[in-house]
Amino acid sequence: QVQLVESGGGLVQAGGSLRLSCAASGFTFSSYAMGWFRQAPGNEREFVTAISWSGGRTYYADSVKGRFTISRDNAKNTVYLQMHSLKPEDTAVYYCARRRDFVAIDPSSRSRYDYWGQGTQVTVSS
Repeated sequence: QVQLVESGGGLVQAGGSLRLSCAASGFTFSSYAMGWFRQAPGNEREFVTAISWSGGRTYYADSVKGRFTISRDNAKNTVYLQMHSLKPEDTAVYYCARRRDFVAIDPSSRSRYDYWGQGTQVTVSS
């Protein structure tokens, strides 16, 4: 069965960095685009970034552009989210998700992702 397991979250001061990982299993990872979303308390789950199956194309929300970087290692079945210059407003549970179709078509659409991890908490203190 498809499994996505996030790790790497934690507590960090504003301006700091974290790297999240998402280990995938149960499907041919290299055939699927992947994405990261986040959800803060009282807010809807929002798109953060996505990456094509090859890693050749990436997409970012305006709020994280220039600070976050998505990457993947298809040999390790893992997608990463490197976060720099973290802000208190980045505090959220971060989820990775598998994209079920061509990621260039509205990368931020939650309905186009079919499997989700359990999430990892990121807390940025001011």
